[in-house]
Amino acid sequence: MTALTISLASVAAIAGIVAVLALVALRRARLEAAGQVAALLERLDAVESRLQEDVQGPVVRTEHEYVITRLGELESAPAQASAPVRLAPPAFADAVLRETVVQTASLLQGVRRALAPETRYRIRFEMKRELKRSRKLRKLEAKEALREYRARHRAQMAHSEGAA
Repeated sequence: MTALTISLASVAAIAGIVAVLALVALRRARLEAAGQVAALLERLDAVESRLQEDVQGPVVRTEHEYVITRLGELESAPAQASAPVRLAPPAFADAVLRETVVQTASLLQGVRRALAPETRYRIRFEMKRELKRSRKLRKLEAKEALREYRARHRAQMAHSEGAA
């Protein structure tokens, strides 16, 4: 046997051993997880039975549902006017400056992205494709109009010859 076949055989044997060890570890992990699930279910049953013993009578649920939005509801009371928030001059300047910086940064990002070579190439490609499509459509419309004109002209000629 050559060195290559011996090394391939040893690699295959090591891979087989690793696969067997992985399967054993996986099986052990599944059994352990199943045991933990069973233990948790037992604890849940115990808590539920204790809760049922503590509660006297049926469980009372409130009729009020908690809703995040009020969409679709009619407003019964006018909205309360909240007092405007007054900021100190430095805080106001800071808020305005931050908002301006964020808007400027987003504008610059958009411009940078719009001027990227990939975007310009894509726009150029789409423009060429649209131009070809419109030329083809215009040519087809011209052919159709010429065909209709000739058909009408032939019909008029046939009508005038039949009348004469």
